Amino acid sequence: MENIKLTGVVEEYIRAVNASDTNALVATFADDAFVNDNRREIVGSAAIRRWLKEEIIGDSVRIEVREVLEHHGTTIVRGAYDGTYEKTNLPAELILTSYFNVVDGKIVSLSIIFNRQSPY
Repeated sequence: MENIKLTGVVEEYIRAVNASDTNALVATFADDAFVNDNRREIVGSAAIRRWLKEEIIGDSVRIEVREVLEHHGTTIVRGAYDGTYEKTNLPAELILTSYFNVVDGKIVSLSIIFNRQSPY
């Protein structure tokens, strides 16, 4: 894995999240995109729009990017998340890892994971 600069549609996605711009967010995804967020599968533009509007925009989510890696075509973004979502049992600083796969300038899959520290 190599550290890279945030660019392209992944940069547009982060910028749109932080700007609370639903239309710009939806525009970053392919029509048949797949999202896995909190172990839930969200598929297709209509469902992704509802998820973004309810849980990203609705919860005023903001992402402070901490690390960007490229690994065999997957862009991995580690970021500190904040917002008005339910924070019970979450750490004071919530770091989530987002795994983006992009085809033809659109996000085709996004997995957002709350990883644990590996002992290895």
